[in-house]
Amino acid sequence: MEEKEGDGFAMILEEEDWIRKAQQGDTNAMGQLFKHHYSFLYKYLLKITMDQNVAEDTAQDTVIRCMENLQRYNGTSSFSSWMITIATRLYIDRTRKRKREKRWLEEEHQRSVRRLRWQMERQGEEWTDLLDGLAGLSEEHRIAILLKHYYGYSYEEIGGMLGIPEGTVKSRTAYGIKQLWKELKKDGEQA
Repeated sequence: MEEKEGDGFAMILEEEDWIRKAQQGDTNAMGQLFKHHYSFLYKYLLKITMDQNVAEDTAQDTVIRCMENLQRYNGTSSFSSWMITIATRLYIDRTRKRKREKRWLEEEHQRSVRRLRWQMERQGEEWTDLLDGLAGLSEEHRIAILLKHYYGYSYEEIGGMLGIPEGTVKSRTAYGIKQLWKELKKDGEQA
């Protein structure tokens, strides 16, 4: 038990030495410092993101941010706490940005559908409930339905065009049709 406590104390001293040297520009000490903390940081991010790719990207960006701001680390908290604070803020900022982008894209899609509808009606073409329903589907479902049921391609051909398995095309088509029927049924009940 005493050895472990002694080892922990020695580790703290070693970490403090790495921090001091890294703040003075020692790249080897900086490497050791981040190598020592990376696993802890990554595991933390994996738990909050639930996504390996996002955790990896955020961990790498956190290390870069910490390296850029290492002079600001003042030792009032543990180095690992300082790192996860930065990581958490990066993750939250990115999540907010993605939500804003998603909302903007959805609004842009709605504007685009309204413009298309207006143009078609102006040219004397009919805008049907089916087109409304298709506009409400995701791109991947709309593409699968159109290629299969409007243009008549086989599931295998569509899979080749999109670079996805035939089974994925079938499921996208089936799900899209199910959603389309729901929309058409809902619109029919409202009329």
